[in-house]
Amino acid sequence: QDSPLKAVQMLWVNLIMDTFASLALATEPPTEALLLRKPYGRNHPLVSRTMLKNIVGHAAYQLVIIFTLLFVGTWAPAPRRPPRGQGEC
Repeated sequence: QDSPLKAVQMLWVNLIMDTFASLALATEPPTEALLLRKPYGRNHPLVSRTMLKNIVGHAAYQLVIIFTLLFVGTWAPAPRRPPRGQGEC
């Protein structure tokens, strides 16, 4: 099968998406407290406990929603269609 996007097209999509993300981060001015903070050491974890809790919480939430839509969504009745000739034009 052919990929819907060629390699150059994927590079352009990546460039555009990364540009918007970097602009969003670059336009927020830094606070004084952030500028005066000392750097973290090399042995400090990159992901804090709070970040890990948020990541796990969001992953669990998304899994619940996806599995609910996947398994429970099929039990929902289909919308009724009017018989031919009796519906709107």
